[in-house]
Amino acid sequence: MALPSFLSANISDSLAPSFQQICILFVFFVVIALAARFSLTIISGSKQLTVSSGLATFARFFYASFLKPHSGDGAITGQQAALESFYKAQADVYDATRKRLLRGREDMLGLVAAQLRYKEGKGAWMGKRPIWVDIGGGTGYNIEAMQAYLNVPTFFAKVYLVDLSPSLLEVARKRFDRLGWDVEIVCQDARAFRLDNYQTVKSTNTSISSLGSSWSDQSTVNSGADLVTMSYSLSMIPDYYSVLDSIPSLLSSDGIVGVVDFYVQSIVEISGRTYTGGSFNRHVTWIKRVFWRAWFDVDRVGLEGARRDYLEYRFGTLKTVDERNYLLGGIPYYIFLGTQRGLASSMGTSPGYAQDFIESLDASCTESPYLSPQNHRAEMFQAVEKSIPAELRSKAYQCAVINLSSNLPLPSMFYQNNQRRIYYDDTLQKHTQFNNEYIYAFTWEDPRVDHRLLNIRSDDVVLCVTSAGDNVLDYLYQAGPRRIHAVDLNPNQNHLLELKIAAFQSLPYAQVWKMFGEGRFPAFRQALITKLSPHMSSQACQYWLKHASIFSSTRGFYETGGSRHAIKLIRSLFWLLGLSNDVRSMCNAKTLNEQQEIWPRIRRVLLSRALHWTVVSTEWFAWKAAGVPPAQRRMIVEDHRDQVESDLRGEAIWEYIVNTLDPVVKNTLVGDDNYFYLLCLQGRYSQRCHPQYLSNRAHRKLSQPGAFDGLRIHTDELQEVICRIAPGTLSHAVVMDSMDWFCPGDTQAVTQVQSLHRALKTGGKVLLRSAGLKPWYTAVFENNGFATRRVGARMPGTCIDRVNMYASAWICTKLPDPTTASYENMMLPSPTLSVHSRTHSLEKIEE
Repeated sequence: MALPSFLSANISDSLAPSFQQICILFVFFVVIALAARFSLTIISGSKQLTVSSGLATFARFFYASFLKPHSGDGAITGQQAALESFYKAQADVYDATRKRLLRGREDMLGLVAAQLRYKEGKGAWMGKRPIWVDIGGGTGYNIEAMQAYLNVPTFFAKVYLVDLSPSLLEVARKRFDRLGWDVEIVCQDARAFRLDNYQTVKSTNTSISSLGSSWSDQSTVNSGADLVTMSYSLSMIPDYYSVLDSIPSLLSSDGIVGVVDFYVQSIVEISGRTYTGGSFNRHVTWIKRVFWRAWFDVDRVGLEGARRDYLEYRFGTLKTVDERNYLLGGIPYYIFLGTQRGLASSMGTSPGYAQDFIESLDASCTESPYLSPQNHRAEMFQAVEKSIPAELRSKAYQCAVINLSSNLPLPSMFYQNNQRRIYYDDTLQKHTQFNNEYIYAFTWEDPRVDHRLLNIRSDDVVLCVTSAGDNVLDYLYQAGPRRIHAVDLNPNQNHLLELKIAAFQSLPYAQVWKMFGEGRFPAFRQALITKLSPHMSSQACQYWLKHASIFSSTRGFYETGGSRHAIKLIRSLFWLLGLSNDVRSMCNAKTLNEQQEIWPRIRRVLLSRALHWTVVSTEWFAWKAAGVPPAQRRMIVEDHRDQVESDLRGEAIWEYIVNTLDPVVKNTLVGDDNYFYLLCLQGRYSQRCHPQYLSNRAHRKLSQPGAFDGLRIHTDELQEVICRIAPGTLSHAVVMDSMDWFCPGDTQAVTQVQSLHRALKTGGKVLLRSAGLKPWYTAVFENNGFATRRVGARMPGTCIDRVNMYASAWICTKLPDPTTASYENMMLPSPTLSVHSRTHSLEKIEE
């Protein structure tokens, strides 16, 4: 047997070519040795092998794939001859031998079925039934497998199976005869297939057909296919450009393309692309790229990156998933869902629709007026461009303009079923620094206080930090403001918010409760594919597919994220020291007196000085487990030094936590009204104690159509979002403790305060929390047009709110411009609410 050509290929990567070739040569001879040993069985009894034998089935597969000489039989030529030479000897055992090799087919079908269900619910086909074309469908396995997600005979008006291998299509014919399904089986080059040829002439049978009758009459047939799928066929088509170029004319204006196939690519190959739908898990190391290309080249399967590149260039990306088949050595494969890339054809018929759509979305991101309606777009477009400064354009708009001018698809976010998640570049270091992990699985800030201080109304525009998304959902449920801009630099925090929104939109209350009330939902992966995915961005969907085991593990969802280290440490100590029963009793306590009787036994461990000096007070624990940045930690130490004139950092952190936890136990009933600490102690909420957004009533409201239309999710720094919001449009900004992250004198803090002043309406409020009693940056607010008021100060024995984690809370109100308005028209804080009200808790002040 001659050495394959890939052994002499010129390979360039991080190692010398000669060494790479030696490595490949070694692997090649190992494979040949194994094949020779196994071939003895095949040669001695190949004619007696039967399909009923599992060993014989895989022996035939191995022989046809690796040992059999591939040559045509003379009757056919070209690509069809090559396919028949490969498949004819194994056609009847093809399905049995591909289940473990061709992974991801069921996931692709489930994802496209979910999209079709979503479109059906939106009335996309006006009462007609969709058409499905499966290109390179071979034995028809995909069509039968789709039955697990959709009732194929009743859901589709017509199904076409297009393939060039007569042997595989004969297996398909027998399959559909057995099922009694009317599938049009077409033995034809995919480049030449035209749907019109089979829709216009119903009485002429020009292809192999399993049944003579038609599934539907002419009135149920749409113009163009609503679904086109390719399952491990794109990599086997030599002239793949022509096939991909023919699909847009085959597809209806809002049709879906679903592809699953092998691939190998470096992250460098896609750097700078803004339309791929995410780069999560896409990178394949150089040695695997070389090995898998060489391995599949033996069977004429092309893994070059250009195939997937052109697929993503030719269509707008709905979903992209990068996975590995670890059962067979980690073979990389991808799933791609796409649609017509032009917004004019996929979302409207007017030639100006794309521009208007982008303008409208940009306006919702920046709170700028939308001044480009369809009926007079041409007259006003130039005026709009001049009236809106470049810095007020969203990054999504800027990227869309570049892509359109470069004849590229728009970013994936534009093609989603909703556009609440705003485009961001997930390859930037500021996003990758989080290593695909969110820090907070739940939000620590008490939303009850936010509502009391801000009195959010239905016409307000609110900017807030996403965190785990709990308070965003609480605002939407209890106040329903016109717009919420949720901002987080960590993409994974926004992935979590997207997941919660998708759950409300697609799952019944019982399943939402299992996911986020109990933190465990064994059927999560199936629900993600079949129900949640149409409501999520490509990046979020892929993230949760990779982390689907979170909801089925014994740990549960609330022992994940960066903050899990603190929770796991505390719960492990309780278990080791035999305090689990005391913790359980405290969670079930019915009165404050009962709770306070139990607390000393737990306090002895939780607030021990030894634990805090060795673990909790360290900088590693503060940042990695508690999410406390160095600047905020210094604020705690400096406040402690001012009070006791001590330089011990461990003492400062210990005192801070004592002042946090002791008043919580004294003033709040953990098992009844303090869901923050209940979750930390037992790893789940209870039906008696949980966030308001997890109530049945909240589910009824948030599951309604349009419940999240006013939400925009930004993955960026606060400053990058605030500076792009139109002046005087923001009602409230809830920035949590983000200002604590700046060091004293940091010019970025000044810039952010000035941007907040510019974006807020007169009288608009900034609500912030701080680990310091008198944070340095309040003076920055005062110097830039704000009136500052400390609305809560945590003193020993008092609670600032149910969490009691922060030393103070502040409201910074934008003052009117003295040149245009009088200060007397501004409601200034009363003396009892000034910074001198040091002994009052926030709850008492509000009362």
